[in-house]
Amino acid sequence: MMTERPWSEAERWLLVAVLGLEMTMGIVGNCLVLLVKVMCRDQFSCRYWLPFLSLTLSDLGCSLLIISGSLVAILTGGQSSPWCEVVSLLKFAFITSSLGSIAILCVQRLISMASTGSVLFVVMVTACLASWVTGLVFGSVPVVYAWIRFDPAEMLCAVFWENSYSDMLLYILCAFSLCIFLPCILIFFCSLLLTATSCRSTCNSDDDAADLSSVSPLLVSFYMLCYTPFFVSELILLGRKDLSPAPDWLRTLSSVMSYLDCGLNPLIYCSHQDFREAGLALLWTNRKPSSEPVLTSITKRVNVFQTFHLPNNDV
Repeated sequence: MMTERPWSEAERWLLVAVLGLEMTMGIVGNCLVLLVKVMCRDQFSCRYWLPFLSLTLSDLGCSLLIISGSLVAILTGGQSSPWCEVVSLLKFAFITSSLGSIAILCVQRLISMASTGSVLFVVMVTACLASWVTGLVFGSVPVVYAWIRFDPAEMLCAVFWENSYSDMLLYILCAFSLCIFLPCILIFFCSLLLTATSCRSTCNSDDDAADLSSVSPLLVSFYMLCYTPFFVSELILLGRKDLSPAPDWLRTLSSVMSYLDCGLNPLIYCSHQDFREAGLALLWTNRKPSSEPVLTSITKRVNVFQTFHLPNNDV
């Protein structure tokens, strides 16, 4: 059985500051990314816009609903029903949709299929929707069977197993096999094949370097880094027949790191030069340009001053 250790005042306000920063980065960053993708889509190359859109919506939803929920839970001391169940359901949906979107992006890069009208495009749309629906389905199972309660360490409502080890084992194995392991296998093999084929096709590699999808290795790397504590904590639970959860510090770290990924992805997009320039151009669109260069304006002002204030030699 879990023993809950209350947060000290210093720890609580430190978490409030960290979550507040992550929430701000996630909301502001992903809103700007959506604006750039919609309003400046002609200023940068993005052949595989569908998984990017799905990933951005997932990150924005997590920042708006999940991170803010954890922040409020720390300040108020918990979460109440039905918000508790909604947060638990949506968190798993956002995790699976973001990982599924990255896997679809890797598959599209491998087969060089742009997000345009075709039969394969319909397949990719179906795959994106399937990642969202699968997350919602597996997220709703603990809600239906009342396995949800507030976890102070995770700072949100989470799944707790108190009676049946077999139920926990069956659920985690099914959920992780379909929602986690399958996308990870696709990402791994697609990355290997892309690395092997990039050396032989210099023309395609130049096109990929100019496309926004060139940041996909960074997306994969930071996703795996940020979600490693979450995966480890679930594996620890899977190996304990007494149904005791992972240590408090690991569960807290898993939440903080998974939230961080939502704010890092917009920064990763900005590492692409064309996307960064399009974003800067959008931010400065409403700034009125100067009617004349600064040096020309200064020269004119000096000439006017000399005309009216210098003595007239003809008088």
